[in-house]
Amino acid sequence: MNGSLPMQDWPFLAKYKDENAQLPLPKANENRVVFLGDSITEFWSKEHFLFSKNKTFINRGISGQTTPQMLIRFRADVIDLKPKIVVILAGGNDIAGNTGLASTKMITDNIFSMIELAHENQIKVILCSVLPANFFYWNPKEKPANRIIELNDELKNYATTHKIPFVDYYSIMVDEENGLQTTLSEDRVHPNTAGYEIMSPLIQKTIEQTLNNL
Repeated sequence: MNGSLPMQDWPFLAKYKDENAQLPLPKANENRVVFLGDSITEFWSKEHFLFSKNKTFINRGISGQTTPQMLIRFRADVIDLKPKIVVILAGGNDIAGNTGLASTKMITDNIFSMIELAHENQIKVILCSVLPANFFYWNPKEKPANRIIELNDELKNYATTHKIPFVDYYSIMVDEENGLQTTLSEDRVHPNTAGYEIMSPLIQKTIEQTLNNL
């Protein structure tokens, strides 16, 4: 090991460290919801008013992240915040190869481990489909469309088997070429405001239903 190399915060635990420390524990009647994900989650706060209008919704998305990174920070950025619900939207960057090659099983293993951690800590899970994409501008060699379909099938089957709420963004946002509808994105990957206008009521409805079933 080269002692001259700087220590690297591979899972980006430092990103929300201060915010987490300053966040008080939820009040007795507070319906805290943590959103865990990548850029699609992180940019939601910038492109849409979902989080500004729902003060108990906490955004813990990090652009570029893959499921192994999210799994490492799951305790710090989810469990320690004591939410009633965690919303998990993850896997697209794994398919893009952001932290190396990842099979569908490697992705689902990480997501299912996050779900098990949540349940062990009495946190309800809402699992979301990966958004459609047939092109990654930062990795144009990758052909993601069919892999996203395969991953979403695995996630949906798991959610059905384990009676976990599943939010299917994919079906309502996909175009005829298994990509993201051009009116919903500027770069074929990330939703624009119109995209989040579709996503926000879907997740809000599922959160309300989940809270009613607590």
